[in-house]
Amino acid sequence: MPLPQTFSLLVLGCGSTGLDVVAWGLRHTPDRVSSITVYAGASATPSEATAALEERGVRFVFGTEEVMGEYDVCVASPGISEFSDFFASARGHARDIMGEPEFAWRLSRSPWCAVTGTNGKTTTTSLIDHLLRASGMQSVAVGNIGRPTIDEVDGRGEDAWLVAELSSYQIATASELHPRVAVLLNITPDHLAWHRTHENYALAKIGLFSRMDANDLAIVDVEDAGIMEYADRIFVPDRRVLSLGLADAGTPDAAFVRDGRLVVRLGGEETELIDARELALPGNHNVLNALAASSAALFCGADAQAVREGLKGFKPLEHRVEPCGEIDGVRYYNDSKATNTDAVEKALTAFSDDDVILLLGGHDKGTPLDEFASYVCARVRAVVCYGEAKSRLRHAVEAASNGYDVDIAEASDLRDAVDVARSLAHRGDVILLSPACSSFDEFSSFEERGRCFKSYLDELRAGADALA
Repeated sequence: MPLPQTFSLLVLGCGSTGLDVVAWGLRHTPDRVSSITVYAGASATPSEATAALEERGVRFVFGTEEVMGEYDVCVASPGISEFSDFFASARGHARDIMGEPEFAWRLSRSPWCAVTGTNGKTTTTSLIDHLLRASGMQSVAVGNIGRPTIDEVDGRGEDAWLVAELSSYQIATASELHPRVAVLLNITPDHLAWHRTHENYALAKIGLFSRMDANDLAIVDVEDAGIMEYADRIFVPDRRVLSLGLADAGTPDAAFVRDGRLVVRLGGEETELIDARELALPGNHNVLNALAASSAALFCGADAQAVREGLKGFKPLEHRVEPCGEIDGVRYYNDSKATNTDAVEKALTAFSDDDVILLLGGHDKGTPLDEFASYVCARVRAVVCYGEAKSRLRHAVEAASNGYDVDIAEASDLRDAVDVARSLAHRGDVILLSPACSSFDEFSSFEERGRCFKSYLDELRAGADALA
C-alpha cells in the first residue's frame, strides 16, 4: 500500500541504516513526516550523534526492545531479524513495517535493477551501474554496496536507474518492492542466525521476484544447485526469466558462453559481446557476473557497443580476488570478502593453472567443512589456517587430504599466516587470502582485514627494496 501523505515514523536500531532513515525523515519534517521515534535497542547507548538528533526533535528510546505507542510506518534496520521479539513488538505498534529498501522503493520514482545472491552481489551491482553509465544513461549503485537507497530517492526521476545490491535481510521484509530487473546469482547456506533456517534464507532471496511479471526480467543462474532446488518457485507463469549459465540453456532469454565469447539472448535476439579472456575479472564466477550484468544492462536499454567497451574496462573491486602485486616472484591476491566457503570455491576457479597457497581463517561461522575441505585439497598446493577458526579448519583439511599432496600449516594471526605462506612458496606461486570466515576475531570488518593484508605486503616490499 502507498505510504500516507503525512506519517509518524518509527525506526528500529541506531546503526548507520537507522540513522540514514532518520536523516531522510528530518529532511521531510513536517511536510511529510510528523514525528520520528527511534528505538535504539537493548544494548545501545546514547552518543554525540544521537544527542545532536535529539536536539532536532528526534525521540530516542534506549535500553529496551519493548515498543510502546502507535506509529504509521516502522523501518527496521537490517540487523534486526523479522523473527526477533524486537521486530514482533514493533509490528504490534505500527500500521506498516518494512526494511529500508522497501521504504525507499515506495518513495522512489525511478526504475530499479536489484541484485542478490550469497556471493558476487557487489561486483555485479557495480558492473551493471558501470555499463549503464558507459551507455550515457543515468544510474547510481545503492544498497549494501555502500550508498543507502534512501539517500538517492529524492530528486531522481523516471529516467534514472537505481541499481541496488540487496541482502536477504532487506528482501525478507519487503512486501511491495518491484524491480524492473532482478538478478539472483547463487544460493548457499549463510546468515542462518538471522533467518533461522536455510529455507527461510533461500525464500527471502527468491522473494525478490515475487511481484515481477512478463514486462520485467528476472535473471537466474540455472547452473547453481542452490537456486534450482527452488525452480518451481522461480519459473512460474507470466514471469519472464533469463537463464544464466556458462552453457546455452536454449531458452528465448539466456546468457552464456559460446566459442569463448559472452552472448546475451533477449526475446530470441542474440547480442555477441566480448571474448571471456578480455575480462579483467578472473574466474568462471566472474564470467557469470559479467553475463548477468550485461543482460541486465541491455534489458535496461544500454547500447551493445558501450557494454562491450564497459566490460573490457571494468577492473576488479577491492577485496574481491584483488591483485596485490608480486614479492620475490610470488603473486598475491586479496579476497577478504570471501567470508563463506562458497566464495572461496568460486575464487579458486580463477587459479586453475596455478600453484596456490590458500590462507583460511578468522572468526568461525560454524559452516560444515567436509565437502569444502575436499574441494580445497584438490585445487591447492598448501593451506595455512590461522585465527580463531584455525584448529577446526586444519582438522577438516587434514581429514580430506588423503591422496592429495597438500602442505597444511597453522599460524596465529593474519600477518603470521602471510609469513608462513611465504616460507612455503616458490617463484610463480599464488598466495591467496580467501578466508571462508568472518573477520571479527581480529578485525572490525572484511575491509579492515583486506587492507591490513595489503599494508603488510607493502611493508614486506619496502624491506625487500631496502635490501636490494
